[in-house]
Amino acid sequence: MTRLAGLAGNRGRNLLNVADRAPGGAELAVVLTNDADAPVLEAAAERGVPTEVVPLEDDMSRRDHEEAVNVALEGYDYDLVCLDGYMRILSDTFLEAQPTTLNVHPSLLPAFSGMDAWGDALEAGVAVTGCTVHVVTDATDEDGEVVESEVDMGPIVTQEPVPVYDGDTRETLKERVLYEGEFRAYPRVVKWFAEGAVDVDLDAEEATVDADAADDEGGLPTRRLTSSDRLDTLRYGENPHQNAAVYADYTCEEASVVHAEQLNEGAKALSYNNYNDADGALNLITEFDEPAAAVIKHTNPAGCATADTVAEAYERALSTDPMSAFGGIVALNRECDADTAAAITDSFKEVVVAPGYAEDALEILCEKKNLRVLDVGDLDGAIERFTEKPLVGGRLVQERDDQRLSTSDLEVVTDREPTDEQLETMVFAWQTLKHVKSNGILFATGTETVGVGMGQVSRVDAVRLAAMKAEEHAEGKSAEGAVMASDAFFPFPDGLEEAAKAGIEAVVQPGGSVNDEDVIEAANELGMSMVFTGQRSFRHD
Repeated sequence: MTRLAGLAGNRGRNLLNVADRAPGGAELAVVLTNDADAPVLEAAAERGVPTEVVPLEDDMSRRDHEEAVNVALEGYDYDLVCLDGYMRILSDTFLEAQPTTLNVHPSLLPAFSGMDAWGDALEAGVAVTGCTVHVVTDATDEDGEVVESEVDMGPIVTQEPVPVYDGDTRETLKERVLYEGEFRAYPRVVKWFAEGAVDVDLDAEEATVDADAADDEGGLPTRRLTSSDRLDTLRYGENPHQNAAVYADYTCEEASVVHAEQLNEGAKALSYNNYNDADGALNLITEFDEPAAAVIKHTNPAGCATADTVAEAYERALSTDPMSAFGGIVALNRECDADTAAAITDSFKEVVVAPGYAEDALEILCEKKNLRVLDVGDLDGAIERFTEKPLVGGRLVQERDDQRLSTSDLEVVTDREPTDEQLETMVFAWQTLKHVKSNGILFATGTETVGVGMGQVSRVDAVRLAAMKAEEHAEGKSAEGAVMASDAFFPFPDGLEEAAKAGIEAVVQPGGSVNDEDVIEAANELGMSMVFTGQRSFRHD
């Protein structure tokens, strides 16, 4: 366990934050201050942390005081010294007697290294400031006098950026640097030291951190720092009582609804839900090389299809569930032509997303006053590697689900072999199913959806929902003889039994259940063909 000696001058909020969070299992062994009235003493005592006071007497030199501090710390066992508002420049008298000593400075060093970093940042008019955790080095001369150019010049271990907002005052910026910068950066560094991940080379004047890099095989880095700028304030969030805004990352090279041009002037701006649904629609249609169309409602596909033309693809996608498509989002992976535009405007839609529009198509679409028409440009740009989901207190980050199956990836596990056409349908169904919320079931024929069962807590219910959609909502198509895709394995045969009632003849699923043999046996008894993908395709948000 790594133990810390903390030197504080006043409240010691960083030290107390580290004590409360115990990064890497580290704990405070002692808190020392030169002010007997410092509030940190009482706060430390409340946490059961021993305290020491070494007053700075009028006749004490810098070295004399540091020797007294060294003596006061002799009875404690610790591995690291952490400064927090300790308003004394330390010399080699202290530093050579102690383990590595860290300090946090409220700016992105080397900028604003003085005593009023917050005011200096405001006066300079910078857009970003932050904090720096660095190793403390000797900033005095042989006589113990401070060499200003050497202050806060030790090796930097980490930095944390903090934006400067219009209207910021010294006090508001100071508080934000503390709570949004220092409260993140200092515990991070303590954790690294506790894990033995930091190597300090004072001769080379550098600190290297093994943990602060992705591994050679493309793993996720220890830190993920992202910055975005508010693009627009939205009317409201998912519901009218929630405030919302959309932020833009201008480094993104991928086709994006955030950066898309809205072509129909005068139409109302996109809402929070429009952005969310349009993003889901765009992600789906970029799965396909062939002309593709999708209709999205509440981020789930109401229908999807590929065909020889985008107009035909849209017609097939819409016919899966035209009732649910009312008020939905349409996405195309080809330029929208006049025929497709006319079909889209046949019923109420919120947004159309495409990589371009023919002039006559745009005229048709813009006749609908509040149909938002988005041009996302070229779909062949670089793909963002990660997706992320904010959580209270953090965020989940993962690599994009970029799996793509071919017919050769499918393992036939039943007596009945799927036909070549069914194999092609399975591939189409799997690529579409990736964008259906779990538990997800999708029925398809050819390269078009027939019924979609999404977001169910029971896989059997997802099958029943897909069957109901195919029977009651689909136009000109049926589940009879269709392929069923499941985003995770069937734990029991009941899902297949429900599918057989709807007329399903072939199944694609990941496999991997302890009951696979029972499920395979059921498929054989039902006369179905079934293949395993060996990988699942959950989508939980």
